[in-house]
Amino acid sequence: MKSTMTWWQSALGCAALAVASHSVAQTAGGSINVILNPEPPSLIYALNQQTPTQIAAGKIYEGLLTYDFELNPQPGLAKSWEISPDGLTYTFHLQEGVTWHDGQPFTSEDVRFSLQDMLADTHSRARANLSRVERIELPDEHTVVITLKEPFAPFINTLEVSSAPMMPAHLYKGTDYRNNPANQTPIGTGPFKFKEWQRGRYVQVVRNDQYWQEGLPYLDSIYFQVIPDAASRLLALENGSVQVASFGDIDFAFLPQLQGNPDLAITHKGYEFAGPQAFIELNHRDGPLADKRFRQAMQYAIDKDFIAKRIFFGAARPATGPISSVTKYHDNDATGYEFNPDKAIALLDEMGLKPDADGKRATVKLLGLPYGDTWNKVSEYIKNSLSKVGVEVVLESTDAGNWARRYADWDFEMVVVYLYQYSDPALGVDRTYLSNNIRQGIYGSNASGYENPEVDRLFAAAAVENDQAKRKALYEQANALLLEDSPAIWLVELSFPTITNSKVKNVTTSAIGVAENFATTYLEP
Repeated sequence: MKSTMTWWQSALGCAALAVASHSVAQTAGGSINVILNPEPPSLIYALNQQTPTQIAAGKIYEGLLTYDFELNPQPGLAKSWEISPDGLTYTFHLQEGVTWHDGQPFTSEDVRFSLQDMLADTHSRARANLSRVERIELPDEHTVVITLKEPFAPFINTLEVSSAPMMPAHLYKGTDYRNNPANQTPIGTGPFKFKEWQRGRYVQVVRNDQYWQEGLPYLDSIYFQVIPDAASRLLALENGSVQVASFGDIDFAFLPQLQGNPDLAITHKGYEFAGPQAFIELNHRDGPLADKRFRQAMQYAIDKDFIAKRIFFGAARPATGPISSVTKYHDNDATGYEFNPDKAIALLDEMGLKPDADGKRATVKLLGLPYGDTWNKVSEYIKNSLSKVGVEVVLESTDAGNWARRYADWDFEMVVVYLYQYSDPALGVDRTYLSNNIRQGIYGSNASGYENPEVDRLFAAAAVENDQAKRKALYEQANALLLEDSPAIWLVELSFPTITNSKVKNVTTSAIGVAENFATTYLEP
């Protein structure tokens, strides 16, 4: 296996950056307003990876790598790297002259601490990825050598900022990470420094004058505006008082209207790495949800095509199973569950869940996703669909912080979620279904309590298999078992829009989209 990033590729990247810097130098300065919906519970990237946190904290913190639109790794805090021929050893050469926002130098010890200590404790997805690491060695302050226990083909895709944010060892080493006073003032290496958080109003970050990429960032500041009301978000975007909206900030029903606005630009790029998929996670521990026939019945009762077309207005595709069609090893031959309420009723009858005088067979609670009106419509549609087969749904709602807590603490019967797949099933899919990832209190783990030893075996084998054909066969077998067990109701694959004022340039520059650091984002005169 050859080096992933050679010296000449790194040089070309620097040359391109120099050209970009020269071409827009006259546009440096200014401030932009970005919608932040809902308000994040935290800005400490190692402690929370929800979408609003990613959008704001992605300007403060950085990872070793970033990824282009074809998902190829690109330099971040690592300027170059080599992978040994046996796929076990990764050597990263760090950028020099990088400092934390408090002036302390960024060194290889920060990388070791982040990966080996803090993230392994606080970040469920990173914990799973880093469990494959045998040791981390530091030959000097700017070199990190990571040796894996066994080959893990997707490892090079685990090092962007949401998967492995670099955290300052000098502030967190030996502390209670979750209650560290440093959590009140995020300190990263990114192009923007934390300035102020007025709860309920905005988060402000300002230009890092000591940023390691000379001449960047171009913007003086960014205000992340908390606007809870959907109509107000749309108005703010249309009248220019905010310049960037993303994910589900704007009700998808307004996309046709916005596409005709000459002052706005819309792109669906920037979500390639995430591969977001929406589904309903089901708590298997009690009641009818413990019976796979009940779970299968709900699959048949919900029209995913309707959700994609009539709620997301084409900015989504019906999901056919746990692995998204944009993620490696998706089974193109698997069709999932068609919309068939008669099959749903037959399964409920088989369980002995006969309708009462009001036609009700069972009652379940659904915790909705608190990310705006579109997600409220999803919950309402689920309630309506299941009522037609005799399943009463009691809708529950809460704010983003309590939603994340309840989800992580298994305090739900059914919960609407969308999670990222991070380009490979071993990075963003299997975490939801592996029995060894049932970890109460950890967001993004196996919260449903689903256990199937054969699924565990197939996922484990696929993660370490370097032969692509064999990996694909293993994932197809796991996919078939998951479809049968129905541990979740897979709804849609999301293709979010990023909507920008036409004067704001370079908002979407990589496969991680608005979670990127905005170092080269600028305002056109």
